[in-house]
Amino acid sequence: MNSSGTTSQTKRLLFLGACLGVCFAALAYRLVDLQVLRHEQLTSTARKNTHRTFMREPRRGDIRDVRGNLLATSVFVKTVCADPSLLGEYYSEVARVLAPILNLNEGELARRLQPQVRLDANGRVTTNRYVVLAHKVRAETWQVAQEKLAKLAFGVDEQKLTKAQRTFFRDLRTKAVFADSVEDQLRVYPGNSIAAHVLGFVGRDDHLGKEGIEASLNSKLTGAHGWRMTETDARKRELVNLRAQDVAPRDGLNVVLTIDAGVQHIAESELAEAMKKHTPISGSVVVMRPKTGEILAMVTFPNFDPNAPGNYPAEHRRNRVVNDMSEPGSTFKVVVVSGALNDKIVSLRETFDCERGNFSFAGKVLRDHDPYGILSVESIITKSSNIGSAKIGIKLGEEPLYNYIRSFGFGERTGIILPGEAGGIVHPLKRWSKLSISRIPMGHEVAATPLQMVMMMGAIANGGKLMRPSLVDHLEDSSGRVVAKFAPQVIREVVRPEAAAQMIQALKTVIGPDGTAVKAKLEFFSVAGKTGTAQKAGPGGYLPGKYFSSFIGFFPANDAELCISVLLDEPHNGYYGGQTAAPVFARIAERAANYLGLKPDLVPSETFVSNKKPLVSNRPTRN
Repeated sequence: MNSSGTTSQTKRLLFLGACLGVCFAALAYRLVDLQVLRHEQLTSTARKNTHRTFMREPRRGDIRDVRGNLLATSVFVKTVCADPSLLGEYYSEVARVLAPILNLNEGELARRLQPQVRLDANGRVTTNRYVVLAHKVRAETWQVAQEKLAKLAFGVDEQKLTKAQRTFFRDLRTKAVFADSVEDQLRVYPGNSIAAHVLGFVGRDDHLGKEGIEASLNSKLTGAHGWRMTETDARKRELVNLRAQDVAPRDGLNVVLTIDAGVQHIAESELAEAMKKHTPISGSVVVMRPKTGEILAMVTFPNFDPNAPGNYPAEHRRNRVVNDMSEPGSTFKVVVVSGALNDKIVSLRETFDCERGNFSFAGKVLRDHDPYGILSVESIITKSSNIGSAKIGIKLGEEPLYNYIRSFGFGERTGIILPGEAGGIVHPLKRWSKLSISRIPMGHEVAATPLQMVMMMGAIANGGKLMRPSLVDHLEDSSGRVVAKFAPQVIREVVRPEAAAQMIQALKTVIGPDGTAVKAKLEFFSVAGKTGTAQKAGPGGYLPGKYFSSFIGFFPANDAELCISVLLDEPHNGYYGGQTAAPVFARIAERAANYLGLKPDLVPSETFVSNKKPLVSNRPTRN
């Protein structure tokens, strides 16, 4: 081989070596770039593609009544989806089967299931592969849908089809309609509208309590989220052996109320009858244990169903027992008389001249519904004399009266565990007019909630001790272990037991033959209570013909087990509290006593006759 050939060969080898060197250099740079320079970026991208973190939803806690009856619970539900590309021309048949099960319009469902072919932004042909059909579908409903789809016939002999065609129909039945892997929750209220204003409701999407116990104890009911950190393959299937963390959610606590569903049902059914008979704007009932402050029933009408709160106006969802306030009327006379008895300013036998129904004070005339003359303090309560109460208030004095009003809890919230509680209105002494001392004792110039009024009467029934109203008995975890127990709370002693006993003696006469609440009598229990008929205040003064009618009573009178308040806003077919509210009290009391197995305190020879056959005449009662 000559020298020129050798030189040419050498050049080719050098060129090839140089090319290989460049290639290896480029490869080395690429490796350095991937493994060193862009390591963190690429690792992060790979992790995003294969690593998944799934949040695990905690189950919201139940709400139960004091006997363990379920009032609110949560069930896990499905989001039903579809892949229209797997349906082909059979979307209408699938819509016909699913529409009644999912409670959807068949035509609208068929439109959503119809396969659609379109071009994306890059000009590629795409189809609608993922369509949400229904949210919050219960497991049993989804199971029915699956069974119906599995049996769906399409009018073809599948035995004669090709393998690809049989695969199409199999996928149509098993894969075209599916449930999303992420479970949701649905809040369910088994009793529908029972105790709705106490329970409240939750948001459909955020699962947060919006009103009632659901809102005030939302943090306890919600629980804590769990999570799962894991890796998936190219098809996004979990690689269980590579699961890094798996933290279970902590379910919310169960709330056990003092509400008794049986008593609640009794109160609701009797108030519903009163609403039909007297057609008031609204009505409310509270049933409470005076010795503990426990609320056994809390009713507000109009009512609503927390399963579908959006179907009702906001007015129906307002808990008037704690949110609304009004002038209490004659039931407020208990405050001034018990205060005067406690300070020993008066005795039950002391008399006052009721001026034959016309009493001039500070340039204004105060009237009674009947022309009473000389009445004892006890009879002033029996007859519900405005003039007598005013004179007791004048004798007691402005400052002591104000102090007793505040001591009974008026002018401040009771502290009940419900949102939006109103504190009522009690004007400071410096804003009292010359007339105030004569008007406030009869329940004017002050405003109170129905809850404040029943707690006031409960304090008298409880020997003068004002209790904090209680709606929650205890909290428990998912295994039933009690984690918090709420004991009865005494706020203060408002009057001495001796004064409370005297007040009870006077309140018992209200139910007697000469009292304003004959229709509140019970056959086997002694009753103490007070009627109220408060004219409604408006922008220009009191509104003619419009009243709040009420009765608040407790029994057995000398050892009270239950205190019951009934309030009707603008009743018709009678408007005095003794005519409208007192009979509702009697029916609730009788049924509740039987349900709870309360021991009667009257022997047969001492019993009042039943309300069906009264010994006294049925003449209209007052106040």
